[in-house]
Amino acid sequence: MTGTVPDLMRAAYIDSVGPADHIHHGELPVPSIGPTDVLVRVAAVAVDPVDTFVRSGAYATPLPFPFVVGRDLVGEVALAGAGAVGFAPGQRVWCDSLGHAGRQGSFAQYATVPAERLYTVPRDIDEEHLVAAAHPAASAWLALFRHGRLRPGETVYIGGGAGNVGGAAVAMASRAGARVVATARAEDATALRGLGAAEVIDYRSPDLGARVRGAAPDGYDVHLDTSGHGVLADAVDLLARGGRLVAMVGLGTGPAELPLSRLYTKDAGIVGFAISNATTADLAEAAGGVVRVLRDTPWRPRIADRLPLSMTAQAHRRLEAGEVRGRLILTPS
Repeated sequence: MTGTVPDLMRAAYIDSVGPADHIHHGELPVPSIGPTDVLVRVAAVAVDPVDTFVRSGAYATPLPFPFVVGRDLVGEVALAGAGAVGFAPGQRVWCDSLGHAGRQGSFAQYATVPAERLYTVPRDIDEEHLVAAAHPAASAWLALFRHGRLRPGETVYIGGGAGNVGGAAVAMASRAGARVVATARAEDATALRGLGAAEVIDYRSPDLGARVRGAAPDGYDVHLDTSGHGVLADAVDLLARGGRLVAMVGLGTGPAELPLSRLYTKDAGIVGFAISNATTADLAEAAGGVVRVLRDTPWRPRIADRLPLSMTAQAHRRLEAGEVRGRLILTPS
């Protein structure tokens, strides 16, 4: 049942950037829609690390205050603009690109979504898995295929393979016909091999560098470190001729020295990647990748906890404190 749309809704929002304590949970007007927008009645959302960057001001982006936080959602169409072709009330939908660049976020009972950023939920995909997978799996797809230009038969290094982004990347790359070498904790090796990794190396090994090099003597065609603990110079050394290093999280904690001579003598390249910069066309392709990894591989996002929307501030604090290994799912009350 679609029901009627009220004038007010409960939402998690901020009036200014700052710490998690700035997040309020209270009433705001239900947002209006334009001719190519869809009003979505939200069923569940997921917390992304980038949500905390936007909320704190660390990631500078235009924010209309009061600003509803969050990017991802799954729910149903409540209203559709006349130009929102293909969407009708009651239809199950999802989105992973709200909450930045002037767009209000998803952490509310209702959210307005441009039709070009909204996707239909397939009947055979679990909605909780979908909203939990949306951000990490879309990030993995874009990093591997849009920026890394991964092709069948190539060898890819995936650092942090047991994380949600890393696990999705292992499953996607293997399914695409690439040879995958991943690093993770030893206890996660069996699961990663089940996702298709050819080799899994314990990142705590004292001879980690030698083992990673030994796993691909000719170098890696694509290097993707999802852990944020890699060293730029070492990563460049690992590249094959024509290899591509996709920088999607911080490499190291201090200033990075770019080994330029080793880069150009290999015809190799480094490309930075942030999902916030993805075009709507890229996001639509990535959305297909999200569905396929859930449909065609054993990978599922790790869900750490389920909370009511009223606990958004606590969810942000937990994420920033590094207390969460997995995804936090919130539902509007």
